[in-house]
Amino acid sequence: MKVEIWSDVMCPFCYIGKRHFEQAIEKLPFKNEIEIDWKSFQLNPEYHNTDNETVYDYLSRSKGMPVEQAKQMTKQVVDMAANAGLTIDFDTNIPANTFNAHRLIHLAAKHGLQDLAEEKLFEAHFVNSKNIGETDVLVDLAEEIGLNRAEAEEVLKGDQFSEAVRYDIYESQNLGIRGVPYFVMDRKYGVSGAQSVQAFTDALTQSFTEWKETQPKTTLTSLNKNDDAVCDENGCEI
Repeated sequence: MKVEIWSDVMCPFCYIGKRHFEQAIEKLPFKNEIEIDWKSFQLNPEYHNTDNETVYDYLSRSKGMPVEQAKQMTKQVVDMAANAGLTIDFDTNIPANTFNAHRLIHLAAKHGLQDLAEEKLFEAHFVNSKNIGETDVLVDLAEEIGLNRAEAEEVLKGDQFSEAVRYDIYESQNLGIRGVPYFVMDRKYGVSGAQSVQAFTDALTQSFTEWKETQPKTTLTSLNKNDDAVCDENGCEI
């Protein structure tokens, strides 16, 4: 069953939601039958950090609140992240435009490394205070996860996967997704936000049960009249 996750790597709730979702999947007996596809979403596509803005400055300006209120708001997010086993450092966090980071995720998907790219970008942004809007930072991350450095440089200095990112965003608009993280299960059910592990467990179980019922069942007709010369868990019959 496919689960599509619309996410922005500058969104702390996307990082927390990812961890809760992963913890839910680990509990499920059908975890190996879940296919995850990360989809691009930009919370602020026009943003570019040209003034060395801190996250507190960014929140204060964009939400029209005092810096101290922004700090208090982020403290609550830090506590929520800690409960999920994550460490987020907003004091040194660097706001950035994420368009090229999403292009890197699409490149990683081409090589079967999409989930790892998503994880490393979250870690770089929230834990290691890297500027994920800078090409050099993204190329280093690409190499770290096992991508070819030269290919990553070529992609990021050009326009490859730009349309793929824009199409993901277009799809989110058609589906009525206005915020992230947003988890779409089998294009039938949607779960919004960094829900609890139990909420994800319940949603996945319901979605998977219904999906499984729709899968074609194969029944074979045997062309031989006996079962001679067969081995099974009880041994071999001759």
